[in-house]
Parts: sequence; structure tokens; C-alpha cells
Amino acid sequence: MAFSQEHSHFESPLGKRYGSSEMSYIFSDEYLASAYRKIWISLAKVEKELGLPITDEQILEMEIHRDEIDFSAVAAYEQQFRHDLMAHVHAYGDKCPRAKGIIHLGATSCLIKDNAEVAQQKEAIAMINNKLAAVIARLSDFAERYKAVATLAFTHMQPAQPTTVGKRATLWIQDFLLDIEELERLLDGMRYLGIKGATGTQASFLNLFNGDHEKVRLLEQGVAKELGWLKIFPVTGQTYTRKQDSRILSVLAGINASAHKFASDLRLLSHLKEVEEPSGETQIGSSAMPYKRNPMRSERVCGISRYVMNIASNGDNTVATQWFERTLDDSANRRLSLPEAFLATDGVLDLMLDITKGIVVNEKIIASHLNEELPFMVTETILMEAVKRGGDRQQLHERLRVHSLEAAKRVKQKGLKNDLLDRIAQDKAFLIRRREIESLVNPMQLIGRSVEQTESFLEEYVEPVLERYSGRPDYKVSLVSNYY
Repeated sequence: MAFSQEHSHFESPLGKRYGSSEMSYIFSDEYLASAYRKIWISLAKVEKELGLPITDEQILEMEIHRDEIDFSAVAAYEQQFRHDLMAHVHAYGDKCPRAKGIIHLGATSCLIKDNAEVAQQKEAIAMINNKLAAVIARLSDFAERYKAVATLAFTHMQPAQPTTVGKRATLWIQDFLLDIEELERLLDGMRYLGIKGATGTQASFLNLFNGDHEKVRLLEQGVAKELGWLKIFPVTGQTYTRKQDSRILSVLAGINASAHKFASDLRLLSHLKEVEEPSGETQIGSSAMPYKRNPMRSERVCGISRYVMNIASNGDNTVATQWFERTLDDSANRRLSLPEAFLATDGVLDLMLDITKGIVVNEKIIASHLNEELPFMVTETILMEAVKRGGDRQQLHERLRVHSLEAAKRVKQKGLKNDLLDRIAQDKAFLIRRREIESLVNPMQLIGRSVEQTESFLEEYVEPVLERYSGRPDYKVSLVSNYY
């Protein structure tokens, strides 16, 4: 089929399907253009205060027309100049004819763009932070509710000593707590480029102020105060060090790794029919098999998370390939990798919020699976009890191993009932009667300190974090589709 301009064009699923409208706006052309103009206005104000020939009328004109962004004019200028930032300078100048000559005075493209992008990234990180806190809060409620529901634990994906459903949830929460600590550390440490100039030497501003170093220093401080820049890189090339971008991508990848782990566990539990993600009454699991309830949202979490973990390496590669004061090969890569990492992470957290608001726990199936394995689970308890009564630990361990293998063979190869406890009761080496063995077969006696660990973890580690986010927004997630 021949191409026509009238045909529809590809739209990234990150903006159309996965990322929220709020996050999409943060990475929109409108947001950045507005951020550029705020910097130009602040720069002009402080330059005027420090004695440059800029008038109040020029600044007022810039402020009046700050939000009048003509993107068609920007596009036309970019086509003409092949320079995206200068296209914005000229489009803004068209709206501000009296101020046209002083817009961008002394600045470089990266001075405007890098500082605007840091503001953009900080707002995006704050949103990710709030959503992650909301996920932790929901998982915390889940852990509290199911802290005493015994369930099989798994090591090597094989049944192991029991835990509880709530205790297992604390493992997910702990990963996310580590992520939120990294996010907070990242947000606290982020720096703006500042007012540095073409190669970071501030030479253009020194020239504007006739060699007055103090005024150049005050210019940077004044613009920082105007725009709320709390931290500025002390030295830069033309750009801020791309190590900051690398840190951002690394932290976002860490969040996605934690989400992938959670979603993978939920998919496995769904296979066992023990714990499932919520399902809509009219949700279709398969176009061919009407009975299916596929863990589609968890699968989507895994798919998107893998994407973010893979694009995170862009940060380190960009740092490594910046020559001297800067090369331009970072630009196209950053234009893709940073927004996509944020939008994808935002989409993953929206999925997590949707899943965690209604996780389904099938307690009877959990109990059934646990009871099937309990005879094996209590062997260590029986061993300890038999040793207390005078038995030889090593000899009894060997006998338990043999009895367990025979009982397992009976179950796996013949489909018969597990008779391990009967075998132990009939073995006089253990000095334990069948009735006494029965008293040991209690799941709650096998979960150790699962309940206590869950309670203390939620109280000592989770609650202080959630208190810091007590005023966070209540995110109401509306997913485009439950499939793919």
C-alpha cells in the first residue's frame, strides 16, 4: 500500500497505552517550552539587576507572553535553522518584539535545555516516588491482613519450610523500600547545570559584565534563587555531567527489577491458584479458551520492566562516550532513553497500583497444598524431638531421608497418599508414637517468627516511610486494556 500523508502514524505505546497522562505531560513539548521561557525570564531579570541594559518593559513583555507557545512557528524555524532551541528563541521573540534582542542573552542551548530537563526530571521523580509509596502502602495492608496465613515457602522452586502469605509480601516491600531510599537520595542529590556557558567557563557572561567575576558569580546565584535551584554543579563542560542521567536510569531500572520480581512471583502463585491478581467480571483471559484467567497485568509488568532494565545501559554508555567538554551524540539517545524510562516506570507502577488494590488470596487452596507437603515439613521437628529422647542425630537423619524418598515415590509414581508419618511411627528408632507425631503436624508451629517478623518490619521500617508520604495523591488508575 502506497504511503499517504493522510494515513495515521505510529504512536508510542508509552504515551498512548502505558504511561499516565500526567507523566506524558511532564515530557511533552509544551512542558519543556514553558520551562525554557521561565529560565529566559529569570536570566533576564538577574542580568538587569546586575546592570545590563535590560528594561522592565522587556521583562514584562516576556512574562505576559510566556505561555503563548506557537508550535507551528517553532517547527517552521527549526526547519529553517536546523536547531531546535534557536527555533524556540525566535518563536518567543516573535511574541515579544521589544524583548527579542535580549532573550537568551549570553546563554548557550545546553544552558537552557539542561536546566529545563533537570526540572523536568525532578518533577517526574517526585511522581514516581509518590506512586511507589502508594504501592508500598497497599502491599503493607496486604502483609498485615495475611501475616498469619501459613503457606508453603519455596527454595529452588521446591517446597520448603512454611512461611506466611504476609511474611512473603514483606520481601516484596523490602525491595521497594530500598528503591524508595535510592529515589530519595537521587532527588536530594540532583544538581542543575547552572549558568556556565559554551564550555563551562562562563566566558560569555564574564564578557557581558566587562570582566567582573563577582557579577558572574552573583548571576548564577541569582538565577538559582529565582528558579528554586537548590544545588548546582560546581564545574561543568557545556553540559552537566551525564553521570546524573546514568544514576537516574539506574534507579529506575532498580524499581523495575523489584516490580518484575513481584509480578513473577504472582504469576507463579497464579499457576498454583493460591494468589491471583484481580480480574474484572467481563475480562477475557483467552480468545480461544473461555475458562482461562491469565495474569495479564503481571505479565505486562514483566514485559515493560525488562524494557527499562535494558535501556538503563544507555546512561553509562553516554557518560563513557562524551569527549572532553561535550559531544552531541548524547542528544538523540537522551531524547529517547530518559523519557521512555520514566514513562515505562510510570506505567509499571500504575499496573502495580491496579494489581495491589485487589489481590485475591485463595486460602483453602493454600492450606490444601500445605497439607500435602506437611509430612515432609515436620521431619526436622520430628528429628529434634527424637534426639531429645536420646536418638542419634546423624542416624535418624539418614532414616528420615530414606523414608521421605520412599513416601515421595509412592505419591509421584503411584498416585497414592503420602504415608511418611506412618513410616516414621512404625520405625522404633524414633521412639515417637503416631498420636505424638500428629500433635507436631501443625503449620503454625512450623512458621517460626513469620508473624512477629512481619509485625515488627511493618512497624519499624514501613510505617516511618509511609508517614513521610502521608499527604501523597490518591492515584486512581484507569488502564487502557487488561491485555498486552
